Amino acid sequence: MIDEPRSGCPVNAAVEVLGDRWTLIVLRDIMFADRRHFRALQRESEEGIASNILAGRLRDLVAAGLLTHDDPGAGKRATYSLTEASIELVPVLAHLGWWGLRHRPTTPELRVRAERLHEGGPEMWQAVMADLRERHLGVSAGTAGES
Repeated sequence: MIDEPRSGCPVNAAVEVLGDRWTLIVLRDIMFADRRHFRALQRESEEGIASNILAGRLRDLVAAGLLTHDDPGAGKRATYSLTEASIELVPVLAHLGWWGLRHRPTTPELRVRAERLHEGGPEMWQAVMADLRERHLGVSAGTAGES
């Protein structure tokens, strides 16, 4: 479980929640690949996340307020949804993706996402965030500015 930050430093607080490789991958897959169920996150992971790692990251992300999940009842699969806090990470992930594209080896499939986000810039990031708010929070683009 993610603990409270050990210091008042905002960077430390962010790193304590997001500083794990798998945490960012899970958020990326929910955000950009619309993988909202445990099995889809595990089965379709390009990186091959283990089920125990995935379960732990999902639990931590819910505890940290970055994801919510419904309780569909016995025998039904839970759907994970982004919160406003995680939706606001779109620009951060866009910048991380662009940095990784320039400085680390990538696959052609994952390279395309980073290139498109970079080329689209802040205008595209806002559009992606509006779409995520509608799909995950039920907030339409017309009412997003009113809340």
